[in-house]
Amino acid sequence: MIELQDKFRGGLLGLAIGDALGGRFESQSPEHIRNRFPTVESLIDYVDDELWYTDDTQMAIGVAEALLADGEIVEQTLCHAFVDNYVPTRGYGRGARVVIEAMEEGKDYQAVAANYFPGGSYGNGAAMRVAPVGLLFAGNDKQIVEQARLSALPTHIHRLAIEGAQLLAIAIGYSRIHERFVHREFYDNLLANCHTPEFKERIQLAAETLSFELLPRLGNGIEAIESVATAIACFTLSPDSYEQTIANAILLGGDTDTIAAMAGAISGAHLGVNAIQSQLVEHLEETPKGKSYIIELADRLCEQHTSR
Repeated sequence: MIELQDKFRGGLLGLAIGDALGGRFESQSPEHIRNRFPTVESLIDYVDDELWYTDDTQMAIGVAEALLADGEIVEQTLCHAFVDNYVPTRGYGRGARVVIEAMEEGKDYQAVAANYFPGGSYGNGAAMRVAPVGLLFAGNDKQIVEQARLSALPTHIHRLAIEGAQLLAIAIGYSRIHERFVHREFYDNLLANCHTPEFKERIQLAAETLSFELLPRLGNGIEAIESVATAIACFTLSPDSYEQTIANAILLGGDTDTIAAMAGAISGAHLGVNAIQSQLVEHLEETPKGKSYIIELADRLCEQHTSR
């Protein structure tokens, strides 16, 4: 049996490592990546220097910090964490920079976001950071759905962006509480939490994706609808291997950092930290909010969960 603490650590480190390794290949074509790394082993063995995470992990750290501060998502706390952690060179997109800088300057950041993204951003920025919600509230899908929604709202108000975050958090929560992966049960649970026809169709397609060759039909872009189901399928194709899961995401090309981060969070929450190859863990950056800090956040979230 995998210890609960190991699952929390696996979820957060799984996200950070998938993000950091995937970030090296962002926007590259799948053909180029596969020519360089024809096997999973060659991709993992390639890691012999420090792995630096991107904005995906930095914002997930902010979500974890906000949850630890209040026990739930409180918008003001969350925005403060985003601003406090903000390092533009981590790879933030232009829209995210504009919104976070508005938070920092005390402006109406929601109005800024609405003007920058008419109708709201439908990108995967809310989903990429939602792992702490899925870990903390695992076992209570109603809470996960609401807390994921609240975690998305400061930057994402589009229904697809919010639903993407909710479904990713549901997948992480399911994986954290179940020792054994059951394909049909996993997807039935996700489908029960789909509310838009777009995601119902995409999650059903993910459920029917039983080989790597079929993964590209799910997408590899920055939109939530083009990446959340993809990340979920990357995991369900290889539920017993963290390395294979993040390799599935990276070898697709496109938005490799975020898809590998999301897939890695699900896999790490399911398999626990000890299933992540030590070489990958050892090379994750050891900065003030690097590996040791991420482990500390995971342990504190685990303690918060058990004390509820």
